[in-house]
Formats: sequence, C-alpha cells, structure tokens
Amino acid sequence: MTERLYYTDSFLHQFQARVDDLRTGPKGTAVLLDRSAFYPTSGGQVFDTGWLRPIGDAGSAKVRIVEVEEDDSSGDVLHYIEDAAQLQTGVLVEGTIDAGRRRDHMQQHSGQHVISAAFERLFDFPTVSFHMGDESCTIDLATDAVTPTQLHAAEKLANEVVFEDRAVEIRFATPEEARGMGIRKIPVAERSRLRLIDIRDFDLNACGGTHVRSTGQIGSILLRKTEKVRQGVRVEFVCGLRAVATARRDFSTLTEAAAVFSTHLYDLPQQSRKALEDIKSAQKGQSKLLEEVAELQAVQFLQSASTLASGAKLIVRFFPDRDLGFIKMLAQKITRAAQAVALVGCGGSQPALVFTQSPGQANDMGALMKQTVQRLGTRGGGNKDMAQGGAPDASSVEHALSETAAEMK
Repeated sequence: MTERLYYTDSFLHQFQARVDDLRTGPKGTAVLLDRSAFYPTSGGQVFDTGWLRPIGDAGSAKVRIVEVEEDDSSGDVLHYIEDAAQLQTGVLVEGTIDAGRRRDHMQQHSGQHVISAAFERLFDFPTVSFHMGDESCTIDLATDAVTPTQLHAAEKLANEVVFEDRAVEIRFATPEEARGMGIRKIPVAERSRLRLIDIRDFDLNACGGTHVRSTGQIGSILLRKTEKVRQGVRVEFVCGLRAVATARRDFSTLTEAAAVFSTHLYDLPQQSRKALEDIKSAQKGQSKLLEEVAELQAVQFLQSASTLASGAKLIVRFFPDRDLGFIKMLAQKITRAAQAVALVGCGGSQPALVFTQSPGQANDMGALMKQTVQRLGTRGGGNKDMAQGGAPDASSVEHALSETAAEMK
C-alpha cells in the first residue's frame, strides 16, 4: 500500500520515492510508488497532476503525471504518466506537485467543509454529497428547498469563518473517539482509524482530502445558485481565486449587457424585463399582421386556382423567404375558406413542405407526404387532411410541389 504523504502535510509539493511497479492498462501506463504526495480522485475531490524525475540522472527528462487514482483492492495510488520509457522499477524519483492546482483544490475542499457546516448549523441541512468540477463545485443538501435568504445567510456565516482565520488541523481518531469529539458525520465505510479535519470551534469532519492550514487561506466563498435534484437541493459554489475569477467574469458580463441597454448595472434586471415585454408585444403585432397577410393571400390564390376533378380548388405555391409557421397558417386559411387542396412550401434556413385539404376530400395527405419525403431522403408525416415534412434545399421543395401537383391532376 502506498504511503500517503498528503495525509499529514497538504503543502508538501516535492518528495522522493521509489518506483515499485509499472502497470499498463486502458488509461495507459501507471506508476506505483512506495510513497506519494499526489492526491488520487476520491471523496468528491479530483486528482493532482505534476511530474516525476529520476534522481541521479542529470540528462533525464521530467515525466508528466496526467491523472492519479486509487486502486480500491490494494490501496495503492496509481500515477498515470505520458512517457513510460523514462522510468523503471526500483528507480528513485523526485515528485513535484502542480502547486497551483493543489492550492485551488485545497481552497475548494476546505471551503466546502465550511459551507456544509454553515448550512447544518443554521438550518440543520446535512450535506449528502460533494463534487469538485473544473470551474465550480457543488454540494447536495438533504432538504426540499433552500430559499434565497437561507443561501445568503449560509454564505455570510461561511465568509465570517474565513475572515476569522481559524486554524485547520489534521487529527486521527477511532470512530468512537470521533463521536465523543462531536464529529459532523461518520463515514459509511467501516474504518478503525479516521482522519479528521478540524476547523477550530466550527467543524469536525472525517476526510482524506487536502486542506488549508487556516480558513483565511480559503479566500472568499461565493454561493452561486441552487437547483432541485433527486436527493435534495444542489448548491453551486466557488472559493478563493476561483471566486475572484468568477466574480470578475460575472461583473464583466453584466457591465457589457448594461452597456447594450445604455443603463446602470443595477438597473439591468428592470431594463431586461422591459425589453422582453417589448419583444413579446412586437411578436404579437407581427403575428397578427402575418395572419392578415395569410387571409388576403388565401382569398387571392383561391380566385386564380385551378379546379380538380372533385371540384376542389388546387393551390400550389412556393415561398422562398417564408418559414414553416407561415405556410402552415396559409394552408389552413385556404382549406377553411373553401373546398380546396393546398400544396405549399418554403425555403430559408429550414426548407419544408405542407400538404393540406378541406375535410371530406378523397385524398390522403399523410400518404402523399410519406412518398415525398422518402424520395427526398428526409422526414415527415401527418394525417389524412394535413401533413408536413422537411426538404434538403429550396430547389427540392419546388420540384416536390410540382411532382405532387401533377399526380393529383
């Protein structure tokens, strides 16, 4: 089993070790060391990256570690590398952790402990899971809802604990001892000895991850949003330098949006709602105008239409600049105004066909459309009186309309 150096010192960025084995698997070559400071993905925290360099060989190149995971059966830490040619079993190596990545993970994970404790202290909402992503992190709380007021209160308490710069210490204890110390949660897996992260006078929890030495090193904590999930409510958050970067990106986005409306940043919600109302009003007006156009064109097309053997009027029209919504509305206007068959199509970004007829006609629009889209290699369908389908381009729409019209005459 690999000796895990990060258990006692999360700030250890360089160490020496011996290569015990090299394994080849689906993810590539994995190096097994007798001791390691690299953190493997576990408990919601993602892995460290960094480098290994053979000791005593001045000409040897560094080998990059791209992923680290735990072998559940043996307890070994597997270090996946880019180039296996540089390493051999028994060789002594110097490991170097990517310090920036490690610091970020410590800020997020320690911040999570503070946030989880804040929700439990204030509202008795226990954390059931934690996930660390590349841009943000989440915890799932065992509750039906988290109000904005509760979110702000938990964020305020968490940041107060950060600013108080409370000591964060690593302790080891049996489960029984941990219960007596007031641990927040005992792990489900049975262990004779637990590693505890103790945030002085605020939180005590079992954890195998890497953590800061004091809460001040977490930096600012920002709770961003909540969403309902199967096991409760998911809270998204960022800490430390991520919180700064996220706040900067949010501010830049809002500032740019405010400039579009020529308004102050804090007036943006009101201006956005007003713009939305204006758009909806304009859309309603445009829809009414299009309906009036469709009614006028329906009358015009019926007056000049040819007549089928059944006595129904036949209208065949192609609109290169209209969309599916308009030609469907036009076809319905035509077939409701008189006994008629309407074969209409549109071009634009989504070429389409619509076949309709007044109720009581002998044709089957669904069958006609099925035959047409089969020839075009597209999809479509409908019922006896109305069907629609797609087309690869405008020219194929015009051709299909001509073909179908010829079949009906």
